[in-house]
Amino acid sequence: MVAGEPVSLTAIRDPRRLLEELVDDALTACEVIADRLLPAVVDVGSGNGSPGIPLALRYGSPVTLLESQARKGAFLVRCSDQLGIECPVVVERSETFARGEGRDSFDLALARALAPPPVALELCLPLVRPGGRLVVWIGRTYLESLGGVAAQLGGGRPRSVATGTGRALLVVEKLAATPERFPRRPGMAGKRPLASLPSGA
Repeated sequence: MVAGEPVSLTAIRDPRRLLEELVDDALTACEVIADRLLPAVVDVGSGNGSPGIPLALRYGSPVTLLESQARKGAFLVRCSDQLGIECPVVVERSETFARGEGRDSFDLALARALAPPPVALELCLPLVRPGGRLVVWIGRTYLESLGGVAAQLGGGRPRSVATGTGRALLVVEKLAATPERFPRRPGMAGKRPLASLPSGA
């Protein structure tokens, strides 16, 4: 239990299922992260702290928690403090953060339950520096439809890694700097996903 002002972070009430959904699922990323976290990691749309906090605990490395809602951000600060881990919290929309100090700043971006994959790519890849990677928790998806989206954002060909949980990890390497026109203004990625747009839009 984290002390402080109550805030709704999940509809899950069963402790065992909570552990499976928020901790065990987060740790499936170890399959693609290997034996250590990269130096600069961001959890985009951190919300309840998964996957960022479980991975920070697992590896003993800091993870920046990016969350747009102030109440959830305050929870993440309390949670990090009470667990004694270094997880800087940034309360800002990812589109705004990627237009400022967050752009091309991270070796690894993580997104779990953030948005549909085409939207998550636009919200996250501008934060990743060339040579870094993005990992997105996904259900069933069609990689063919995401290749063009990743390419527009400076990413390589997406690949899917099965985790044995019924879900998978979408992994995209960052090959080149994201063009300046991305990310678009807040909300546009969700309203007009890149998968539905011609590459020059």
